[in-house]
Amino acid sequence: MATLTDDMQQMIGAQLNFLATADENGKPQVGPKGTMRVLDEHHLIYNEQTGHHAWHNLHVNPRAAVASVDHPAMKGYRFEGPVEFHDDDQVYKDAVAFAEARHLPAVIAAVVITVDKIVRLDAGPHAGEVIEED
Repeated sequence: MATLTDDMQQMIGAQLNFLATADENGKPQVGPKGTMRVLDEHHLIYNEQTGHHAWHNLHVNPRAAVASVDHPAMKGYRFEGPVEFHDDDQVYKDAVAFAEARHLPAVIAAVVITVDKIVRLDAGPHAGEVIEED
């Protein structure tokens, strides 16, 4: 597993993060995930609330990429890895509590991404550099 630094964790918490998935035909899909957050130094988590494109795609191709970018600073990261679904355990219960505390829609499942690759999305000559990979 790759390790999320404090800087990465703060960026994830401060920015609107985008989740990228691919369907069974390799067709990409990307969309914002307003509930994306850090679970621990190796995992991201978000609340699946709609059950639409990303939900379908992750069931047929259980890998995801998350982009987090601080636009004014022209700095960012892409976090990649496999996903796990939680719909009846403590992770799920914590996701429900997270949603309820923020008056968010009901949670279908908590989706946990194990980060196994981190790529730099900074503008300039270091764009696309792999920071860490399993």
